[in-house]
Amino acid sequence: MTPSPVLLVLAGPAGSGKSTLCDRLVAADLGFSRVITTTTRAPREGEVNGVHYHFFTPAEFSARISAGEFLEWAWVHGERRYGTLAASVLEPLTEGKDLVMSVDVQGVASLRRVAATHPVLKRAMVTVFIVVDYARLLARMRARGQDNEAEIARRMATAEAELRDAPKFDYTIDSRTRDDDFNSLLAIVDRARRKVRS
Repeated sequence: MTPSPVLLVLAGPAGSGKSTLCDRLVAADLGFSRVITTTTRAPREGEVNGVHYHFFTPAEFSARISAGEFLEWAWVHGERRYGTLAASVLEPLTEGKDLVMSVDVQGVASLRRVAATHPVLKRAMVTVFIVVDYARLLARMRARGQDNEAEIARRMATAEAELRDAPKFDYTIDSRTRDDDFNSLLAIVDRARRKVRS
């Protein structure tokens, strides 16, 4: 009999390292596959369609919404849309596959609403919030070199609002170093698997 799958949902402010943690968990060969989410923003340098995100045009994104293909979607920073296609989550879970994904706080709230009426999703979903102190987060954003100061200021304001939602999550990671954070995530994976499969 196939064990009940785990859907590990990581959230945290921009620059919290959630994408890196997802990648490391998949690379660790512990049986997790990454859910590729969608966005209408343009790819950043080095990003590959279908690997980092599914990059949709606004028209394609709207068509998928109309067709009811999203589990959740939201406007982010008022100008771009992000979302999770239902097929990319529900089909692998039904096959008993463990999944990890990175979404924002809005997305987690939407997934919780869907899970309330979807038994497979409700049983599988485990939420993790990555808490990063203000100074460390600001330093990380600047070190990435991807955004100008106005964009960084906007992201920091969003981060402050997101941090208020941390108590709603099943687990939190107080971010320190990448290795510390990954070790914390591995401990959560162990606990989550035992909980889901009990």
